[in-house]
Amino acid sequence: MSVKDSADPSQTTRRSQSPTLQPDDPNLEQATGEKTTTDSEPPDGGLAAWTVVLGVWCTSFCSFGWLNSIGTFQEYYQNDLLSDYSPSTIAWIPSLQLFFMMSMGPIVGQLYDRFGPRWLVFGGSLLHVFGIMMTSLATEYYQILLAQGVCSAIGVAAIFQPSLNCVHGWFTTKRGAAFGILATGSSMGGVVFPIMVPHLIREVGYGWAMRISGFLLLALLIIANLTVRARCPPSPQPLSMAQITQPFKEVPYVLLLLGFFCFTYGIFVPINYLPSQAVSVGMSPDLAQYLLAILNAASLFGRVGSGILGDKIGRYNIFIVVCYLSGIWILALWIPDSGNAGIIVFAALFGFTSGAYVSLIAPLVAQVSPMAEIGWRTGLLFATNSIGALTTSPISGAILETPSGWWGVKVFSGVFCLAGTTFVLIARVQKVGWSPTKVF
Repeated sequence: MSVKDSADPSQTTRRSQSPTLQPDDPNLEQATGEKTTTDSEPPDGGLAAWTVVLGVWCTSFCSFGWLNSIGTFQEYYQNDLLSDYSPSTIAWIPSLQLFFMMSMGPIVGQLYDRFGPRWLVFGGSLLHVFGIMMTSLATEYYQILLAQGVCSAIGVAAIFQPSLNCVHGWFTTKRGAAFGILATGSSMGGVVFPIMVPHLIREVGYGWAMRISGFLLLALLIIANLTVRARCPPSPQPLSMAQITQPFKEVPYVLLLLGFFCFTYGIFVPINYLPSQAVSVGMSPDLAQYLLAILNAASLFGRVGSGILGDKIGRYNIFIVVCYLSGIWILALWIPDSGNAGIIVFAALFGFTSGAYVSLIAPLVAQVSPMAEIGWRTGLLFATNSIGALTTSPISGAILETPSGWWGVKVFSGVFCLAGTTFVLIARVQKVGWSPTKVF
C-alpha cells in the first residue's frame, strides 16, 4: 500500500488492527508518526496541538538550545583543551555544527514530506546523543570535529526541522504564538548549557560534563519522540524540476533567502565570540561564562513576544523592526563599550531582539509558500543559511587576527545584520507595498 493510499478514510479500521510498523504496512499512520484526520481546518489549540508544541519545545532545547551555547565551547577549547590551535581553526567545530544542521534541510524536508516526522526524530535523537557521548571521550581536535561538529550536528538537523514543520498543521491564527512558545526551548537551552557545562567541567571534568549533557538531551528527546506528530498523513509527490526551480522564480521568496543568508553572518558572531571578547577586554572568566546565559534568557522573552505580536501586527513587520535593532545594538553598543556593564547590557538587548530569528523562520517561509511545499522550501532556506553558518566563525577568527581585531569582527557582524533585515523588508514591500500599517 502506498503512502498516499493511507490517507483513505476507509483504511482507518484496518490500520488500527495491525500491530506491524513497516513503511509499506497498512498501519502507516503509526509508522510515520502521523495522525489520520479528515478535518480541513487545523484545531488552532487543544490538548493534542499543545502536546505537539511541548515535544517541539524539547527538540528546540536540544537543537538550537545546544547550538546557542557553542560560544562556551569556543572559549574552553581556545583556552584549555585545544589551546595549541588558533581561534579560526577551533571555530570550524561550531561552524560545522551549524552547517550540517542547516545544509541537511532539503534532504530532511523531502524525507519529512514523504514519510512524516517519526523516524527522522528517532534517528536524529540517536545521532545527536551518540555524538555528544563520543565527544566526551575525545582528546584530539579531529575527534571533537567529527563527534561534535559532524555526528551530533546531523542528528540535530533530523530533529529540528521536522518538528517545526509539524506545527503548521495544528495552528492557523495562533501559529505565531505557538512558534514563539516552542522557540523558548532554544533560549532555555542557551541558558542552561552555558552555566551548567563550565561548572561541571570544574567539578567533574570535561568528559563527565559532556556525558551529563548527553543524558539531559536523551531525557528531553524521549519526550519529543512520544509527542511530536504531524496532524495529517504525508501525501508525497515526485519532486519535479519545475517544483525545484519555482521558488527561485518568486521574488519575495528569493529576497527572504538573501535576507536570512546575510543575517546568519551577523547573528552568530556574538553567540560564538561574546565570552572570548569579554575576557579579552578584562572581564573575569567567572563572569564571562554567564554572558551567553544572559543573552539567551533575554531571547526567551523576545521569541515569545515576537511570536505573539507577529500574529497581531504581522510576522514580517515585527521581524524587520527587531532585527534592525539587533544590528544597531552591535554597532552602537558592542563596538564602543568595553566595560563589564556595557557588555552585559549589550548581551541582554541583543538577545531580546535577535530572538525573532529562530521563532519566525518557519512562519515567514510559510507566509510566502504553498502549504504542500513548506518542508522543501524551509529546507532550502536552511541550506542557503548553512553557507553563512559554515564560514561565519572562521571568517570572524581570521578578521580577529588582522590589525582591526575585535573592531573589525563587530563591524562585520552589525553590517550583515542590517543588510539581511533590509532584504526581508524589500520582500515585504514586494508582497504588500510600503504601507507600515499593513499586517503582514
